[in-house]
Amino acid sequence: MTTNPKLSHAIWSAVALAGAVALTAQPAFAGECPADKIKPNARQMVDYKPVGVTDVTLGSIDLEKQPANIKDRELRFRKLTIEPGGIVPWHSHDDRPALIFVQQGQIVEYASNCVDPIVHKAGEIRAEVFGTSHWWKNLGKETVILYVGDVRKDQHDHNM
Repeated sequence: MTTNPKLSHAIWSAVALAGAVALTAQPAFAGECPADKIKPNARQMVDYKPVGVTDVTLGSIDLEKQPANIKDRELRFRKLTIEPGGIVPWHSHDDRPALIFVQQGQIVEYASNCVDPIVHKAGEIRAEVFGTSHWWKNLGKETVILYVGDVRKDQHDHNM
């Protein structure tokens, strides 16, 4: 069997390009509030209790003991599992920045500064910073798994 060298080169070029794109792809950022839906105090605090949520700290670092020497701060890494219908209660990130990776499922965020709910899907990352207060709910039929890295000041702060 003979092969066409031009066709073979084109196929291998396409495979190499696809591989390069796959290797350099960045994680997708989670859904964000559309610019026309951002509004201060769009949503008021709700007093929901945690429902169907497991929060496990996988590791933590005392940042004061590191070269960064950030007094009274801890970097922690957690796994949150939210069952269908589960609720992560209202909390603020004014003093606790975080990055959340949605490993599995889809979850809805109800943010204080967004008129509409925000949907977060598997494979996305959500930054939570000063000015972010919110609660989350799993409206789907699949368990949601989140991995959370946050910097907290109060080691007795058990906000999710």
